[in-house]
Amino acid sequence: MTTIQNPILKGFNPDPSIIRVDKDYYIATSTFEWFPGVQIHHSTDLVNWELIARPLSRLSQLDMEGLPDSCGVWAPCLSHDGDTFYLVYSVVQEFEDLRGNTPNFLVTTDDIRGDWSEPIRLGNYGFDGSLFHDHDGTKWFTSMKVHPEKGKIFGGIVIQKYDAGSQKLVGPVEKIFDSTDLGCTEAPHIYQRNGFYYLMLAEGGTEYGHAITLARSRSLLGPYEVHPDNPVITARHKPEAPMQKAGHGDLVDTADGRTFCTFLVGRPLTTHGRCTLGRETAIAEMEWRKDDWLYARAGKVPQEAVELPGETPSAREVSLLVREDFDQPELDINFQSLRRPLDAFWAMTGVKKSFLRLFGQNGLGALTKQSLIARRVQSFNVEASTSVSFRPKKRGQMAGLVCYYNTLHWLYAYVTVNERQQRVICIKICDKGEMITPLNCLPVNESGAIEIKVHFHRAVVQFSMRETGQSWSEIGPPLDGSILSDDYVRNEIVKYMPAFTGSFVGICCQDLTGAKHHADFDWFEYVEL
Repeated sequence: MTTIQNPILKGFNPDPSIIRVDKDYYIATSTFEWFPGVQIHHSTDLVNWELIARPLSRLSQLDMEGLPDSCGVWAPCLSHDGDTFYLVYSVVQEFEDLRGNTPNFLVTTDDIRGDWSEPIRLGNYGFDGSLFHDHDGTKWFTSMKVHPEKGKIFGGIVIQKYDAGSQKLVGPVEKIFDSTDLGCTEAPHIYQRNGFYYLMLAEGGTEYGHAITLARSRSLLGPYEVHPDNPVITARHKPEAPMQKAGHGDLVDTADGRTFCTFLVGRPLTTHGRCTLGRETAIAEMEWRKDDWLYARAGKVPQEAVELPGETPSAREVSLLVREDFDQPELDINFQSLRRPLDAFWAMTGVKKSFLRLFGQNGLGALTKQSLIARRVQSFNVEASTSVSFRPKKRGQMAGLVCYYNTLHWLYAYVTVNERQQRVICIKICDKGEMITPLNCLPVNESGAIEIKVHFHRAVVQFSMRETGQSWSEIGPPLDGSILSDDYVRNEIVKYMPAFTGSFVGICCQDLTGAKHHADFDWFEYVEL
């Protein structure tokens, strides 16, 4: 037997869109404000997955400077028409009023690992856009529609024809579905089988009421009848299940005719608690029954292990240690930056230097000009560390190791100078946008590299440091890492804000004096314990 362990994509990989091209499977997931945009993972067996590409790698494809937290790239849809790969994505520009602020774009390529085209502008009436390739060769763009009234979001599902020749949407915009009783209807995907068009939806909101629902019609434009046993996948009535928030799904068929659904999940630390790893991607086997409706083979609630017939594929050697020595022109693919690409204005790396130089810019609470690179936290028990050479001249010049959720929620261990111009290492906490600063500043030598380490153990975060030749010593008390979660931000912040990402750990540099004073990072190490 083959066993697939869920989640298949761990740590902030939501809104999965899956396809199969011959023997290869690909999943695209959302990246929100992190650049480059969209993650694409590859597998040949549905068991072992590798991050291979981020297609939105140029500012001409994706410009997010100044966009609010958890805006940016929402819900990509990956498809293939037999010749070309298509990627549809929304760039949400603000959340308080989504009307007219959800432009959708399309890029294409013949090589999924290579460069993608310049974007084609699609509709701006909603988000979660997808492209359906009908059997007759026509292509259709579908998305949820933002409700016309301010303060409301969900206005049903709409569809419009896409003309590949003229590279634009043509014809009328048709509303094809409103909602089921669950409401919050989004993430439409259309499939064709046995004379039916099937419409898969995410409903119930993306938190603990999340679900996948299904409807079908003999006509693409409807009317659609709903599944007799909706929702088809959900954990909304099973609070004890280890994987919650199940929803936002997509289907794929294997070469031997089995059907699978990928969907997002969250793994809370406690029952209906905080999911510090963000929303992840899981998979379930489905089955078509005699009534031509689709059902989850093992039941609606997602399972941690999916058992399949057949030989077990060879397990890949997956190292739990990721070390970046910054001796190559390009960074390890796991790294991303906030809202814009690395460039010489704020970062320098390469073989000749063997370190990464970050030029200090705005503080961690800024929506522009952040000198920060980071990677996802993908396990409940992780250590990350770095070595930084930094000679600050003034207060307001800082560099170090950061645990980051968004501009209002982060934990930061950094080197700076105190009021007596002595070099120190401190901890700063930002919680709901309020800063507790500084905590436990420790004096360090006036020159030489400082190593900083952080240990994530479920909800607990502990920083440590050492100078060359010394042993590790803790900096300050254990901290609450659960503030780096969607659930905390949504439920605890005074004013509701979008919260759709996950915990990151990385390196950064700030210079609030405007002098762009730099820090040099010799290496970065991430290990799952």
